[in-house]
Amino acid sequence: MRKIAVVGRGTAGSLAAASVSRLHPDSDCELHHIYDSRIPIIGVGEGSWPSLVQELHRLTNLPRDTVQQRLKGTRKYGVAFEGWGQRGQDFIHHFMPKNESYAYHLAADRLVDLLHEGTRARHIDAKVLDIARVEGGAEVKFEGRAPQRYDLVFDARGFPEELKSDRHIDISFIPTNTAVIRRCPALIEEPDGPVLRHTYTRAAARPHGWIFIIPLTVHTSYGYIFNRDVSDLDDVQSDFDAFLESDGVSEFEQRAVIPFPNFVHRQIYDGAIARIGNAAAFMEPLEATAIVSAQLQIGMVLHMRLNRPAECHENDAPVINRFLVNNMLCYGLFVGWHYSCGSSHDSEFWRHARDRAWAQHRKAAAPEAVDCDALGKFEKMIELINRPVIDKEDLSRMCGVPLTSYTQMSRGLGC
Repeated sequence: MRKIAVVGRGTAGSLAAASVSRLHPDSDCELHHIYDSRIPIIGVGEGSWPSLVQELHRLTNLPRDTVQQRLKGTRKYGVAFEGWGQRGQDFIHHFMPKNESYAYHLAADRLVDLLHEGTRARHIDAKVLDIARVEGGAEVKFEGRAPQRYDLVFDARGFPEELKSDRHIDISFIPTNTAVIRRCPALIEEPDGPVLRHTYTRAAARPHGWIFIIPLTVHTSYGYIFNRDVSDLDDVQSDFDAFLESDGVSEFEQRAVIPFPNFVHRQIYDGAIARIGNAAAFMEPLEATAIVSAQLQIGMVLHMRLNRPAECHENDAPVINRFLVNNMLCYGLFVGWHYSCGSSHDSEFWRHARDRAWAQHRKAAAPEAVDCDALGKFEKMIELINRPVIDKEDLSRMCGVPLTSYTQMSRGLGC
């Protein structure tokens, strides 16, 4: 661990570089933060989980209120679902303890800038052609530069160009694959201090999918999440226009149309290369799993490498990898389950989501196909929430998220 590289300058890469700078006990450790400045950072609004509040305080040594203001953020106390499930009633998935635990709504580009301020690294602006494991570490190959060898490489280069069955687990039971991102005027005026009011990420069910609404102090981020194989983009844009009009939004900036895969990499960590963020796994942003996943991936790899003897690393790697793959699939099953009871819209998309996509989850997540037992853990959670009484020893169970999240969503969706 004398020489470490982080490849990628998005949220995951910036978290990794800041974590190495803050947590590595040896100031002589050489950290290279490698990224191609020609690749822009899409400054969308993002949600998070409460773990990020403590993490950013620890990484920056700044007060929480200062961090929130620097992120142009608001305090997220949960997700407000509109029109989801078979009951047709709006409900909130609260962080627990209710009305006490909060996360951030944040501007992603501001988060990257904040993390870079405290990062001790040599910055290399170059295009990376390949990252490969070699004897004793990993090698990064560049365009127009000599290759470099490292003891550990965090690969945060984003989505794979295509999914391959031998490398990736296709989370086919999540029925969306595209996002239309718009930036709209701020709903909350920026005060002199941090915004203390309770805010929620809104998730509004629509005929072609659903729309997220994330309130920041500089703008409001809207995103229409849909399936481009089921719905035409023009129809989605038209329904997006109608929703914004009903929401009282008269102007917007079209930011991007982003296709995405729902997947988990089979080899998140191999002992020398740690895939993190969207290079490791991705699922649609319904429950804001992207940042918390990156936190877990970075934290587990660094904890193992900094606290375990070197002779244990080879045996530790497959254990860490299996844990991370299992946890990412648990997130995927939790998100996909949200579609199992349909919505207030009896549309082609929602019929596809409920009757075709979710119907594949047992086959797609079968232990023999994914080499872990995420499906068994998920089915245990469903069995628990259907009991008339839950035993005390089961209250702390997790399957990606805690049992309290499953019980809230079950009641709200009417499952």
